[in-house]
Amino acid sequence: MIVCVAVVGHQNNPLYLQSFTEADDALKLHHIVHCSLDVIDERVNNPKRSAPTLNETFLGLLYPTENYKVYGYLTNTKVKFIMVTTDIDVKDADARNFFRKFHAAYVDAVSNPFHVPGKKIASRSFGSRVSTIVKSFGAGTTV
Repeated sequence: MIVCVAVVGHQNNPLYLQSFTEADDALKLHHIVHCSLDVIDERVNNPKRSAPTLNETFLGLLYPTENYKVYGYLTNTKVKFIMVTTDIDVKDADARNFFRKFHAAYVDAVSNPFHVPGKKIASRSFGSRVSTIVKSFGAGTTV
C-alpha cells in the first residue's frame, strides 16, 4: 500500500506532497521524503556509475526503513518523484508502471497554461488523478 507520494523540483523544492494515512504519520512521511533527496543526489552525482544506468529514470529502491520502503524516479528535467510504501515485496515492474502513470499526470498538470513553473501544484484534477493511480497500485488495473 502506498502511504505517501511526492514531487520535488530540480532545486529540491516540494511541488506536491500527499500522504494517504492518518495525520499522525504525515510529519514522519514528510521527513522520509526529505531524507530520500540525499539518496537521490548521491546516486545521480556518483561518478562511479556506469553510463547506461545514468540514463535510467527509474531509480528503484532508494532505502528501506523499519516500516516503509522508499522508491524514486528522476525526470530528464531533474524533477524527482518519490513513493513511500508499506509493501514488503514491490515488483520493479509495478513501481515503474506507477511512476510512468504518475509522470504522465505530472506532465498534464504542468502543461496547464495557468500553472506557474516551479510553484506547488494546486490542481484538484491532478490530486484526484494521483489518488486514482495510488488506489490502483498493485491491483493490476490500468488508469
